[in-house]
Amino acid sequence: MTAKHALDDRPLVSLRQTASKVPEVTVYFWMIKVLTTGMGETASDLLARLLGPVPAVALGGLALVASLAVQFTLRRYVAWAYWTAIVMVSVFGTMAADVLHVGLGVPYAVSAPAFLVVLAAVFVLWYVSEGTLSIHSIRTRRREMFYWAAVLATFALGTAAGDLTATVGFGYLGSVVLFAAAICVPALAHRFGALNAVTSFWTAYVITRPLGASLADWMAVGHTRGGLGLGLGPVTLAWTVAIIGFVGFLAVSQRDTQGDVRRDAQSNAVA
Repeated sequence: MTAKHALDDRPLVSLRQTASKVPEVTVYFWMIKVLTTGMGETASDLLARLLGPVPAVALGGLALVASLAVQFTLRRYVAWAYWTAIVMVSVFGTMAADVLHVGLGVPYAVSAPAFLVVLAAVFVLWYVSEGTLSIHSIRTRRREMFYWAAVLATFALGTAAGDLTATVGFGYLGSVVLFAAAICVPALAHRFGALNAVTSFWTAYVITRPLGASLADWMAVGHTRGGLGLGLGPVTLAWTVAIIGFVGFLAVSQRDTQGDVRRDAQSNAVA
């Protein structure tokens, strides 16, 4: 039995009856993930500045619901739909963390542990219900719901954690260095057999949020705050263009689809 099979203890036949709803974890996955986290950070701040906090949250919530509705109606992973939903989760997750801090006055030192508890609760319920937290098992509606709940919690947690480090002395650039080093820990631990694939994936997934957000903030904020001063608008636009480029490439090349799906697509093209 392989490690992947050990993590998915449900019958393999039933899991293969439907196509996967999430992409394969490749270098492109992590690149786009970091880009979406940064773009979501600056886009959230930009919308709050242009529209005001309440209209921005309302618009972000509606866009999130719409993107997830599209994602859930599809029968298999589709690059543009999946990554649009991720972007909307990023924007709304940032807003959720910021509303608690700015609107309700909840310190990041409180909201970050609170979001960690929420994420842990999602994982516990997911595992108790399904017996696995592996993303290779996202082939049923219920598992997909748990997956997106976990994703939303990771974005809110990562936002609070990134803002916490930026305000306690690390600054934005210091936070980038901190989280860049931190993300190497689960990667190396998994590489040398000290951490299983599922735990290392979700640990890295959480860390990408403050990593990307801190990098985007550092690029956008003014020199007086330790940033490059490029502005929220230009940074949001640049990162959005990069996301569109990578997602377009994946949609055409199917580099992030599972082997059976890719073979089916190639067979249909030949036919």
